[in-house]
Amino acid sequence: MREKIKMSIKLALLKSGETVISDVKELVSEEKVCGYVFENPYKVITERSIVLSEESEYDAKIQVSLTPWIILTEDKQMLVTMDWVVTLVDPIQSLKQMYEEKVNGKDNQMSLTES
Repeated sequence: MREKIKMSIKLALLKSGETVISDVKELVSEEKVCGYVFENPYKVITERSIVLSEESEYDAKIQVSLTPWIILTEDKQMLVTMDWVVTLVDPIQSLKQMYEEKVNGKDNQMSLTES
């Protein structure tokens, strides 16, 4: 018997090199994790820009946007095998908030400044 265990909003680095943010649940069979269910998965797209200014040598910013992970589907839940997930980590709070707003119908884009 398989059951889904609630994990939470996670960033997944996939073997393909993609970074996906999703509400991730473990798919468990006979007390072993055999895969993951990604609910409302979005691909995280980052673009780095460097702005020169008089006050400092440079001001590095990262533009972050989210796009549906598999754009041509209406499915909200997708099964991912364990061997395709390199790692799962907690997203920074601002990215988590951006994801929650996206899932709840508020479109948003975010800029992060590197220190």
